[in-house]
Formats: sequence, C-alpha cells, structure tokens
Amino acid sequence: MKLDYDFKQYDFKLLFFIVALNTIGIFIVRSATSAESFKDALVVRQILGSFVGLAMCVAISLFDYRKFCKYSIYIYIISVIILAGVKIYGTASGHGATRWITVPVLGKIQPAEFVKVALILFFAEYLQKTKEEINTAHGLILEGLYLLLPVGLVLIQPNLSTAIIMTVIVSAMTFASPLKLRYIMAFLAVAATILILLFYLFASGLYDKIPILQGYQIQRILTFLKPDENSSGYAQQMYSIMAIGSGMFKGKGLFNNSIFSVKNGNFLIEEDNDFIFAVIGEELGFRGAIIIIIIFLLIILECLIIAYRAKTLSGRLICVGVMAWIGFQTYTNIAVATGLFPNTGITLPFFSRGVSSLLSVYFGFGIVLNVALQRKT
Repeated sequence: MKLDYDFKQYDFKLLFFIVALNTIGIFIVRSATSAESFKDALVVRQILGSFVGLAMCVAISLFDYRKFCKYSIYIYIISVIILAGVKIYGTASGHGATRWITVPVLGKIQPAEFVKVALILFFAEYLQKTKEEINTAHGLILEGLYLLLPVGLVLIQPNLSTAIIMTVIVSAMTFASPLKLRYIMAFLAVAATILILLFYLFASGLYDKIPILQGYQIQRILTFLKPDENSSGYAQQMYSIMAIGSGMFKGKGLFNNSIFSVKNGNFLIEEDNDFIFAVIGEELGFRGAIIIIIIFLLIILECLIIAYRAKTLSGRLICVGVMAWIGFQTYTNIAVATGLFPNTGITLPFFSRGVSSLLSVYFGFGIVLNVALQRKT
C-alpha cells in the first residue's frame, strides 16, 4: 500500500474541534467533581488521559487506515476474547455489572469502549469485501451474526447502553454501504415493531417478560413513563432539568460557590458522568451549552464531508461509523439530561469523566483523520 500523503489535506479543523471540546471538558470535570484545583487526582487522570489520547490520535492519523482494516479480523477476534474475559475476570461495580478490568499503570479500563472502534474497523472491511453480497439474505444474516457475538457478550455484563451504541454504529455503516432501500425500510419496520411491542409490554405491566432488561433498567423506564408513580426515581432527571434551567442564558459560572446551585447542593447524581450536561447548563448557561452543541454538530458535519471525499468504501464507512457513534452518544446523553429519554447511562464524549471513553474516541478520530489525509483530490 503506497502512502502518498499531502499534508495540505490534513484536517486541522476537525482536530481543533476535538481539542476544543476536550479542553472545555477538563474544566467541566473539575467543576463537576468539586475539585479545589487541577491537581486533584480525578482531574489529573482526565488531563493525562487527554494528552495521551491526543498524542495517540495524531500518531494514528499518520498510519494508513487500510492496514488497520487489513488486520481487522484479528482485532475482532481479540475483542471478542477480551469481552469474554471481562465477564470472568472483570471488576464488579454498581447494579452488579462487570464491565472493567484492571491493567498495570492504567488502572481500571472498560474494554467495551475500545470494542466500538474494533467493530467500526471490522465492519468497514467486511462491508467493502462483501458489497456484492450485502443485498442478499446470506450476507445480511452473516453480518448480523458477526454483530450478535460482541453485543451478546456486552449484554451479559450487563451493559445495555453500550450494546445499543454498537448496534447503532453498525446499522449506520450498513445503511451507508451499497444496501438497497427495501432492506433499509424492512429494518426500520422491524425496529418500529419492536419499539411498539416494548411499549405495549410496559403499558400492560408485562415488562418482566423482556429478557434483556435488568431490574434497575426496568425501573428507569417505568420512572420515565410514569413519573407520578415513581417520584423518587424521577428526582434525578428533575434535578438535572432544574440545574439546566437555573443556568438561564449566561450561566452561574464555572467553580461558583452559589448556595442556589443545584450541583453545589449535591442534588445531582453522576454529575461527572451521565448527567454532566446538567453542570454545563447550570454553569455555562444556554449560551455555553449551545456553543458546545454547535461544536459537536461541526464535528459530525466534518466526518460526513470526509466520508464523501474518502478514496475507498471502507474509509467512507469508518467516518460514518465514528459519526454515528459520537452523534448518537451526544444526542442521547443530552436527551436524558433534559428529560426526553429515560436514564440510559450513556456518557457525553470528551466531557464525562473516564479515560477509557476518552482514549477510544481519540483512537476513532485518529483513523478518521487518516481517511481525510488520503481523500480524493
């Protein structure tokens, strides 16, 4: 594979947007954790993760993405083995979930975050190689089986939110492949039918018949559907909405000591992870929240532009996969914080505390930057 890079095509805009979000994210993490300074252990870990992630992103952007795709089957196999190992040797946390493994120096990491990148690479190569078979039952069933294995291993952790993200990523990549419209419509019809069936089961009180849902997940959905009957569970989202609303247009300012702050009053739960957008809304206000959302939108737009100009189908699908990943996670996290969705446990990229998520996102964007570097002239 001959490399012929024209560094005039390096996408510095995308890199700037990423660094801008990550920089703001570090300030938000410090405020959300109520750290007295940037020397706090949690903030230092986030800063170190950001520097390592950025360095990794730049290094990967100079590595031919086609080589990653060439060996993606081995990356896929290793990912499946690691996910199986997590269930056996992993560390348990809240709700009895086993999602982390301990690695020397790095400490706890969540392998499922990196598996998202592995799936993007694997299915980009798979869909390019089987583009002639993608419109056959055999091709679609085989693709479904390849997806079902890692998703199933993630579901038994249990980690429903990550399993959904993986499914959304691969679905978006499949839609962007040479798939005929009738298959897309059939998929959407099946998805709509499943959603209607789930709604019916919840409305009829038969939610215990849904095997993939754990007790706490059922409770979250019931809290969302019937907040009057589950007022204690709804408090989490109610306080999040109050925090965002209280920020008004300009916000209360970062690191403020206001006694009227929802965050300072310790009303928010998981304010440095699932509900970090509530901190953004309260402290940066509508103005700051909109700026952050616009930067996310610019990143998504840039991914689509790079996908359009990609030299190969696999390069295009990689960009679509990363775009779907970041777009879906961002939308879902904000929707939860504003009460549009039930609590899902999905984090906000570049903002929620956690090095695994940060490094995996940087890894994904490093590959996208290489696709941009090899774009069509």
